[in-house]
Amino acid sequence: MKVVINRDYGGFGLSEKAYEELGLEWDGFGYEYFYDRSDPKLVAVVEKLGEEANGRFAKLKVVEIPDDVEWEISDYDGMEIVEEVHRGWY
Repeated sequence: MKVVINRDYGGFGLSEKAYEELGLEWDGFGYEYFYDRSDPKLVAVVEKLGEEANGRFAKLKVVEIPDDVEWEISDYDGMEIVEEVHRGWY
């Protein structure tokens, strides 16, 4: 499975061009994309556009993970990683 993440500080965001490719109305910022990061349409747009898909503070990357893994995206100041879901107690 392919997942789109942000690999730079500042946070996930898409460019106006990426919004157009996805058939979405531009929100003026690129931060309103809250769909599934493994959405094949999103993955295809990021792979097609490369750096042109990046929002203002984003450096988007497509990562591939095994299909049978339950995953989640975690971040530190906007820089994201995909992690396998695990249990935790506080």
